[in-house]
Amino acid sequence: MSWNFALILFLLLVLTGGIWLVDRIWLRSRRRARIAEAVARADLETAGASPEHVAERRQQAAQEAGRMSWWLEYAVSFFPVILFVFLLRSFVVEPFRIPSGSMLPTLESGDLILVNKFSYGIRLPVLDRKVIDTGSPKRGDIMVFRYPVEPQVDYVKRVIGLPGDQIAYLDKKLYLNGQEVARARDGDYFEPDRVSYTAKFDEKIGDVEHKILVDERSFQDIGPTWTYPNRQNCQYERNGIRCTVPEGQYFVMGDNRDNSLDSRYWGFVPDANIVGKTFMIWMNFGDLGRIGRVH
Repeated sequence: MSWNFALILFLLLVLTGGIWLVDRIWLRSRRRARIAEAVARADLETAGASPEHVAERRQQAAQEAGRMSWWLEYAVSFFPVILFVFLLRSFVVEPFRIPSGSMLPTLESGDLILVNKFSYGIRLPVLDRKVIDTGSPKRGDIMVFRYPVEPQVDYVKRVIGLPGDQIAYLDKKLYLNGQEVARARDGDYFEPDRVSYTAKFDEKIGDVEHKILVDERSFQDIGPTWTYPNRQNCQYERNGIRCTVPEGQYFVMGDNRDNSLDSRYWGFVPDANIVGKTFMIWMNFGDLGRIGRVH
């Protein structure tokens, strides 16, 4: 576990939920008893007074006797909100912000995306342990996962290889199980990170058609950034890399092929690291036209 937002939210849920439960079981009945005593005293104090004065004094006494301390009031009020947010982001959807251009042109820096949390199985919050299997990643999916090198960091990439697949990226061409993945030129794309134009292509992985960027003019040096698990499943060559995807793991790449730190460098994504499937951009404050579904 890491000290991330999910863990902080869980701790707040436990704290406010515990206070809410104590209030429901014990404190609320004590407040009611205090209110009844205060109203009874008010009736004695206002004996013989006008009905209006009696009613006003009873209301005042009830408010003073039933007043909660500030911390109790905040905890009881915020618990339902925290519970709703926790369940929503744990089992339904979770928002993320795209911080870089590694998925250009599909996802831009600043895109706010929504991730389906149940497409690849129901997982226990915080522990991230799958308890109900509802599906698995497919080739072409845009997947959010915990970066294997630094698990407290979330990454988003496209699924290229499934368990057992043979992947090769040679001379900037992608091969899947011995077959070259066809691509068709679709003009140029201005890449803000490089302040230059890069060739844009149409590509199809599995059933998903999407755009990619490939700089055919430059040499790309591909090599391991660390000694990752199942390193023996990959062979690095002068012009690229060949890998066989191990069981229970996935090979992912960014759509911006020359500007993405992905499985070609740090290895495979274990099933246990999966967060969910990206399905839409819900906001980009710099370009509202980008709102919509992605693939």
